[in-house]
Parts: sequence; structure tokens; C-alpha cells
Amino acid sequence: MKQKRGMPMEYGKVTAIVLAAGKGSRMGSQVPKQYLTLLGHEVLYYSLKAFEESIVDQVVLVTGAGDIDYCRSELVEKYGFSKVKKIIAGGAERYDSVYMGLKAAAPCDYVLIHDGARPMVTPEIISQVLEGAIACGSCTTAVPVKDTIKIADAEDMAVDTPERRGLWAIHTPQGFSYEVILEAHERFRQGAYRIPVTDDTMMAEIFLRKRAKLVKGSYRNIKVTTPEDMEIAEVFLKKQEAGR
Repeated sequence: MKQKRGMPMEYGKVTAIVLAAGKGSRMGSQVPKQYLTLLGHEVLYYSLKAFEESIVDQVVLVTGAGDIDYCRSELVEKYGFSKVKKIIAGGAERYDSVYMGLKAAAPCDYVLIHDGARPMVTPEIISQVLEGAIACGSCTTAVPVKDTIKIADAEDMAVDTPERRGLWAIHTPQGFSYEVILEAHERFRQGAYRIPVTDDTMMAEIFLRKRAKLVKGSYRNIKVTTPEDMEIAEVFLKKQEAGR
């Protein structure tokens, strides 16, 4: 076991799974969103850089089957990301890609799962999530919701307004005890049907009744999904690089 500066307790091997297998159809580009250029670098570059500078031991990069060589030569080798130990092909759905990443991550004690299309992640956020995962077994970075939220019916008519005070917008990375999240995914895969699962804390909640610790992250930690997101991310990155 080991203890690194800033961590409250001892812990074992930590692996980050960075997901970059999506097509990004909402971006309206022939180039997958994770490879679009943002301030001179690929969107995915910024996530890999944050994990390279963080306290994790290794990174498993999950990408499209046809992108493995590109990621190895144009990202990992080009920028010297020494913590990226494996680059593997993802699956048809996000949960397939996560499961493949989990299998490739073994053996480890804790795992962090991150969407490569969130370039604003920082080593500080990564440390916060790992700390929560060590303490609770399941943790995610998140931010309190600022807007009023409406629940709509099939006709887009508002049917309810939940109290905003208890609502959080969930981001990544999400951190887990390796055994916890692997078991949740394996139970999910044992079923004969697929229910909508939009993140991995939800997987642990449904199949293990494992509640997630929410740690307040940053409103800048957006997911780049549309052209407008690229513009916003550029502003945030400029401020981050300026130390603001």
C-alpha cells in the first residue's frame, strides 16, 4: 500500500479508464469530437495530460478499433504520455467500452472512469474523486444545478418541478473500488435486457444498491458535445492556462 501527498489514507494501485470511442454525431463533424483541435491540441489531449500529471498509476485509453494506431502515434508517443499503458478498442455502447476498460485495468484496487470529451478535468478534481472512492467505494465529481428543472411528459408538457436544492449535475471522472464497479457491470451483463444506464454510479446504484459520494467539482468541467461547447471550452482553457 502507499500514501501520496494530499491523500488522507493509504491505498493501492489506481487505474484511470479514459473513454474516447464515441462518434460525436451531435458535433456535426466528420472528425470524432475527441480529435477536434482545441487551442492547438486534440480535445482528448487535455484529459490525457491531466491524468498524466495526476496521482493515478496508469491509464487505459479506450478508443475506436480504427483509431488505436493514431492514438498511439499522434497522442501517446507524440506527447510522451507515459502513464497510458494500454490502448484498446471500445464496444458498441458506452457500457461495453467501460467493461472492456475494466477488464484491461486489472489488477488494480481503484479505478477512475472519465469521458475523454471533458477536456477541463484537472489533477485536483481527479484527487478529490479518488479520495471519495477510497472512503465510500463509489464517488463522482458533480456540481449543484443552477437552473430550475422541469420534468416533462411525452408531449413535452411540464408535469413536475423538483426542488433545485437537492439536484446535482453529474460529471466525470467517477471513482470506484475496482471490485465494486466490476461486479456492477458483470451483474448488468448477466441480464437478458438492457435498461438505460447513463453513467457508472448509476450502474452501482441499480445492481449493488451502492450509493455514490458527490464531491463538488467545477462548472468548467463541461462535456464537449456541440460546436458551441468547443467555443466555451476554448474560453475556459485559456483561463485555466493563465492560472485563473
